[in-house]
Amino acid sequence: MQAMVVKNLKETKKLAKKFIKSLKGGEVILFNGDLGAGKTTFTQFCFKCLGVKEPVTSPTFTIVREYKTKKFDLYHFDMYRISDASEVYEIGFNEYLNKANAIVLIEWYEKIASVLKGEFVKITINKIDENSREFIFEKVTL
Repeated sequence: MQAMVVKNLKETKKLAKKFIKSLKGGEVILFNGDLGAGKTTFTQFCFKCLGVKEPVTSPTFTIVREYKTKKFDLYHFDMYRISDASEVYEIGFNEYLNKANAIVLIEWYEKIASVLKGEFVKITINKIDENSREFIFEKVTL
């Protein structure tokens, strides 16, 4: 487990760039944090570092947004609106998880934790104040 405090968006962007450099493909990243903690902001910075040119927006209503880069296929899930974990099967969720050249980021993963199996990277974001955040990175097995 590794924890880091950032004091502003510039530091958050630097952290995202450092984090992205550690990824090889095939990772599934689980985000934990309250509304407004910065899950989508961190995802935006990560995807921009990977070369995504179009706007990266929250998939709250679409559940998933897909982006392509030269190196990776990127899948950004937001499970906030999921009421039952079994709903993810309707969107072919498992097909996204087993791609070697993909990076999958899941916000509000707690809503579907019962269907997640394997090893994951979990990022917990704690809001300290309006600008500062604590990021906790850890590997978890579900």
